[in-house]
Amino acid sequence: MHAVVITEPGGPELLAWREVPDPVCGPGEVVVDVVASAVNRADLLQRRGKYPVPAGAPEWPGLECSGTISEVGDGVTGWKAGDQVCALLSGGGYAERVAVPVGQLLQVPRGVDLVTAAALPEAFCTVWSNLVMTAGLRGGEVLLAHGGASGIGTAAIQVGRALGATVAVTAGSAAKLERCAELGASILVDYRGDDFVEAVRSATGGHGADVVLDIMGGAYLARNIDVLAPDGRITIIGTMGGHVTELDLGAVMAKRARITGSLLRQRSIAGKAAVVAEVCENVWPLIESGAVRPVVDRVLPMPEAAEAHRVVAAGEHVGKVLLTT
Repeated sequence: MHAVVITEPGGPELLAWREVPDPVCGPGEVVVDVVASAVNRADLLQRRGKYPVPAGAPEWPGLECSGTISEVGDGVTGWKAGDQVCALLSGGGYAERVAVPVGQLLQVPRGVDLVTAAALPEAFCTVWSNLVMTAGLRGGEVLLAHGGASGIGTAAIQVGRALGATVAVTAGSAAKLERCAELGASILVDYRGDDFVEAVRSATGGHGADVVLDIMGGAYLARNIDVLAPDGRITIIGTMGGHVTELDLGAVMAKRARITGSLLRQRSIAGKAAVVAEVCENVWPLIESGAVRPVVDRVLPMPEAAEAHRVVAAGEHVGKVLLTT
């Protein structure tokens, strides 16, 4: 089979479509013939040599895919060859075939085509596990999602709205904020010119945000604490603004704040399966009803992964960028 390999750490030009060994279908796994995968910022970090591949995962990128099951391993029940699925992966999605632990498979929701389904697993598993399973977001609360126009951001807006939260977002242009508003965000902050702390406090009568979903890390932590409501929760899923910062513990204690962080890729197989099960139970009905939808910016052929990485790195997209075999 062919896959997009990283010939050496560096820029997008170091991605190449090359022949690689076929996956082996182990016990408790299926092999999926990949129709589409999606680009995540973790893939860009992996390409640069900044995000090591977990033990046992393929060396080529790709944290999600959609396609058709072609092989079923020992001990697998409930799935058969020919089933159309999407899947959460530890790697290897930029390829023609990939082996997947059965607990990381999701049925393609009714009303979603097979290519578009590749936009679902990573974003909605990340959002649900952080906003609901970890931060406990509830109806009536205020959610602040940084990077509202990203794949994660567009999912967070819709999940937050579906739960009955008021959703605030930051984004870098009026056009992106307009798209966020269409998805259900009601507090819109252009981070290039506005202070999100002042904007969110003003829009909420001084209350602030009960939950902050943060992709920036160090550069935003102090201000995320400032914007936080009493008993608020910050969940960090990215460090685009740096890994290290100083923290005023007095401010944390005064707010009774809770700060957590997570990497979905590093969870155990059982941990990923638990997230997938909750997403299937709680998010898939919202997608099938039309209350939540995948947001796809563009679809490119998988051999053009370098161009897809350039688009994501430049922040030119809204939602997900997909790659098709």
